[in-house]
Amino acid sequence: MHIVITGAAGFLGQRLVDRLVSARELAGQTLSRLTLIDQVEPNRPVSGGITVHSQALDISQPGALDEVLAERPDVIYHLAAIVSSAAEEDLDLGMRVNFDVTRALVEGCRRHGLSGTRLVMASSVAAYGGNLPEILDDMTALHPQNSYGAQKAMSELLINDYSRRGLVDGLVLRLPTIVIRPGRPNAAASSFASSILREPLNGEDAVCPVDTSLNLFVMSPATVVDALVHGANVSGDVLGPFRAFMLPGITVSVAEMIETLREVGGESALAHVRYEPDGKIEAIVGSWPSSFTNLRANKLGFRSERDFRDIVKAFLDERA
Repeated sequence: MHIVITGAAGFLGQRLVDRLVSARELAGQTLSRLTLIDQVEPNRPVSGGITVHSQALDISQPGALDEVLAERPDVIYHLAAIVSSAAEEDLDLGMRVNFDVTRALVEGCRRHGLSGTRLVMASSVAAYGGNLPEILDDMTALHPQNSYGAQKAMSELLINDYSRRGLVDGLVLRLPTIVIRPGRPNAAASSFASSILREPLNGEDAVCPVDTSLNLFVMSPATVVDALVHGANVSGDVLGPFRAFMLPGITVSVAEMIETLREVGGESALAHVRYEPDGKIEAIVGSWPSSFTNLRANKLGFRSERDFRDIVKAFLDERA
C-alpha cells in the first residue's frame, strides 16, 4: 500500500506518520510506501522495510502533485492548510492553500483515474457558524463566519461532488478544536485552548483571550489520529452519498478547562494564566458550535474521550 500525506511536517502529520509506521498496515493492507509532503521537508521516520519519500514542495504551484499522483497512491491524507487567524488576515493565501490546492488535488485524481483512491481531508468545526440550533446534527447547514471555515466548506462540497461522480473515494472529517497541541502557540484562533494548559503545566505564562464562559468542542491529538486511521478503513459503500461529517468530541467551557488546570497543576499553575480579551479571536472562536449529536460518526465507529480530564491526563502521560 502506498500512502501520501500533505502537511506531513505538521504536528498531526508527524503523529499520523508515527502511527502508520508503527502499525505497518492500513485498511487490512501492508504499508509499503509513504510519501511525505510539506513546505519544509518532513522528518523521515525509522521505517524498517517501508520505503519513505520525504520532500519539501509548494503544492499550491500548478502541477506540483502530478508526479506523486502518477504513482497511483492508495490513500491520500490531505492535512495541508493555512490556519484560521492566518486565513482571515490573508484572504489570497487562505484561498490558495485551503481551497485551490484541494481543487488541484481532486482534479489530479480525476486526470490520473484514481477513482479507487481514498482521499481523507481534515476539515474543521469552523465550517459551521451563524444562527445555529443548540445541538447540531450531521445535516446542519454550513454557514461559516470566517474565511478559513468558508474555504474548508467549499473544499468539502468539492470532494463530495467528485466522490458522487466516482472520480475519487473521498471522506471529509470535520475536526473539533484539538487540545492539548504540542509545541508553541501558532496562528490558529484556537491556539489559546492548548496554551492555557500546556504553558502553565510547564511553569510558563499563558494568555486567555476569551471569556471563560465560552464553550468549545474538543478532542485530543491522539484521538484525532485514531480517526484519521479509521477513516481509511471505512468502506465507501457505508459512507453513502454524503462524505463529510463532524467527528465526536466533548463539550467543555474555558472555565472548566482552567479548573482542570488547577486540579492537576495546583494554584501555582493557575497563577501563570492571565486574561487579556481579544475581540478578533473571540469573534472567530465564538462563532464555532460546541455541541453535536455525532450519530453518524458514532455509527461508523469513530470515538471520543469520555471526559476532559482524560485529555489532560494523556498530555501529562506523554510528557512524562
